[in-house]
Amino acid sequence: MLRRTILTGAASLILMAAPFVTAGNAMNKMQLHSAAGKNDAALVSRLLAEGAEIDTRDSRGATALLVATHANAIDAARVLIDAGADVNAKDDINDSPYLYAGARGHLEILKMTLAHGADLKSTNRYGGTALIPASERGHVETVKTLIEAGSDINHVNNLHWTALLEAIILGDDGSRHQQIVELLVKAGADVNLADGEGVTPLQHARRSGYRDIEQILVAAGGR
Repeated sequence: MLRRTILTGAASLILMAAPFVTAGNAMNKMQLHSAAGKNDAALVSRLLAEGAEIDTRDSRGATALLVATHANAIDAARVLIDAGADVNAKDDINDSPYLYAGARGHLEILKMTLAHGADLKSTNRYGGTALIPASERGHVETVKTLIEAGSDINHVNNLHWTALLEAIILGDDGSRHQQIVELLVKAGADVNLADGEGVTPLQHARRSGYRDIEQILVAAGGR
C-alpha cells in the first residue's frame, strides 16, 4: 500500500512538472533563435551546451541557422555550423541557410555552408538554384563562388529562366551584371538557351538596349 502511494505521488509530480519542461524547451528554442539573430555567438554556444536542439524550428519553420543567415550574423552562424547545424534545412517557403546566403550575397556564410555539405542541387520556391537569384541581384563574388563550387550553370527555374537570363531580364546592364554575364559565359552558360517563350538572352539584351551585354553574347555566339 505504501509502495503504491509513493508511486502514485511520483507520477503526479511528473505530470505536474511536464508543462514546465515543455515551457522550458519552448523558451530555450526562442532564446537560441533570438541569440542567433543578434549574432550573440557566446550565448548560442552556451545554449547549445545546455542542450538546446540545434535544428529546432520557429513558427515559420526556420532554424536558428537560417535566422542567423537572414541577419548575416556571421559569428553566430559559424558556431551553429561548426556544431552541426543543417545548412540545407528549409523553412516554410523553401529557403535554407545555403539558398538564402547565396541569394542575398552573404558570402562568408555561403562559404561556410559550402564547406559543410550544401546541396548545390537544392532549389528555392521558384525552382531556382542559389546561382539564379545571385546573378539577378548582381552579387559578383557570390556568383564566382557558386560557379567554382560546381553549380549547374544552365539550370532552368519554374519561370523557364536560367541564371544568364535572370541577369539580363532582371538586371540593369551595370558593371556588376556585365561581370556576371561574362562569368556565366566563361563558365559554359548556353547563350542560346531561350526562355519559355523562345526569347534568347541576346534578344532580351537587345530589347532592353543593353549594348555591353549584347556584345558579350554576340562574341560568345549568341543569336
